[in-house]
Amino acid sequence: MGAAAAPLHGEAVPPAPSAPPGLLWRRALPWLLAAAGGLAQAGSIAWPWGGQPLWWLQILSLALLGRLLVAAPTPRRAAGLGWLFATAWLAGTFWWLFISMHVYGGLAAPLAVLAVLALAGFLGGYYAVAAGCFRSVVPTSRAMAAVVFAAFWLLAELARGQWWTGFPWGAGGYAHVEGPLAVLARSVGVYGVGFAAAAVAMGIALLRRADARRRGVWALATASVLAWAALSAQRHCAVELCHTPAQPPRTLSLALLQGNIPQDEKFQPGSGVPLALRWYAEQLKSATAALVVAPETAIPLLPQQLVPGYLESLAEHFAAGSQAALIGIPLGNIDLGYTNSVLGFAPGQAAPYRYDKHHLVPFGEFIPPFFRWFTEMMNIPLGDFNRGALGQPSFDWRGERIAPNICYEDLFGEELGVRFADAAMAPTIMVNLSNIGWFGDSVAIDQHLAISRMRSLEFERPMVRATNTGATAVIDHRGIVTAELAPHTRGVLLASVEGRSGSVTPFAWWVARCGLWPLWALGLAVAGAAWLAARRRLRGR
Repeated sequence: MGAAAAPLHGEAVPPAPSAPPGLLWRRALPWLLAAAGGLAQAGSIAWPWGGQPLWWLQILSLALLGRLLVAAPTPRRAAGLGWLFATAWLAGTFWWLFISMHVYGGLAAPLAVLAVLALAGFLGGYYAVAAGCFRSVVPTSRAMAAVVFAAFWLLAELARGQWWTGFPWGAGGYAHVEGPLAVLARSVGVYGVGFAAAAVAMGIALLRRADARRRGVWALATASVLAWAALSAQRHCAVELCHTPAQPPRTLSLALLQGNIPQDEKFQPGSGVPLALRWYAEQLKSATAALVVAPETAIPLLPQQLVPGYLESLAEHFAAGSQAALIGIPLGNIDLGYTNSVLGFAPGQAAPYRYDKHHLVPFGEFIPPFFRWFTEMMNIPLGDFNRGALGQPSFDWRGERIAPNICYEDLFGEELGVRFADAAMAPTIMVNLSNIGWFGDSVAIDQHLAISRMRSLEFERPMVRATNTGATAVIDHRGIVTAELAPHTRGVLLASVEGRSGSVTPFAWWVARCGLWPLWALGLAVAGAAWLAARRRLRGR
């Protein structure tokens, strides 16, 4: 017989057979697991219920992705799973951008949600490419597969951190400011830590039940533990036992000011502005610590907009005493342009010290081309600021070389590293001045603290943080928080910090000279070798 006859006019057409519920569940399961794994990755950077980083959760969530990629039937499916994992991870990491756009910017809630998802989806594209490429060249050797996956993951992280001004917030390596992989930070930085974590994750994903009886697996595990022990001992020696500073350690007393000025009032002339000017002036003049630090835009007006004599009285106070201060303030005028800056006052100065922010925030401090329409939809005091130079001089005070950075500049270790090219002039203390009150009472505070801790691990220098709403804290050269003020309170953190001088870490040495190019070269070399090996396998079939 031929093909089945078409139904007659008016005759009911039987419905197409539907897939059994079990089959639909099996098809949906990998996508659900990818989304859940991405959210777990977000939580590993700073756990929402406590704020602590969870290094083991970061590895396990990435191992789940690795398992899904290996099981994916095609590179295209793997790319989709990688994109969903990354989009869920990134949206779950910086969801608080919704607060700045909707609560403080006045953008309609649906548009703010779409903006966060669009940013996460766009950045997730890097990981989609990485996942698809890995699946297309995955080696037969499990050890090589782990290294190749780590290389593609590294390339995606580097691209996200450097392209289109870079937004590496929430990189996987930040979950490892505590845990066994923290020892690698002084040598390879946060991206190198992320590479190692990805290799371990894929190694876990490829484990089989029979591996428990294989000597080779146990030998590799033993070698890994011994290598980690050696690195830990080497770091302990370098940081604690064998460190010979050029000068005896000095302790600097600190007063870190946290104004907790409500973000929706901070730039209002009838409320937040007079409150900030009054409170910060009182604390700056009454503090007795050797160094007083007020956060980003603690003074929310340009000098020419201030009451006559306000800034001059602060300068005279510190010129006549034995203290110094770093104060966040905008500077400039309509002819020369504006900068997000820090002024430093100390006795014996011919002129105040000045640091201008180099790495500006898109939409907050400069408007990308073709996006003015978007910023005009929000009620945020946006501006096109001028960029400060890279590697600006440190603030010299009481034998310390104090290097300021503003807001999320501490996210870019390769830029802070420029100051370490000359070990004799390298910073002994880093100071971050921030205002992330834009993001409300969210996990952004804990995430930013983890970022600063990673910089301390990379450079083995303390990081002092003075912020509007938190985290105002002191982090020592080992990445340990030694003092912290409760977030979302108005107060002064009285603490002390010990500057570190002498030799610089391996990471500081090579990143100051080469930037992140060595890591790019590593990722591209491994990916290229995997591609050539895959082509040879295809020819041999």
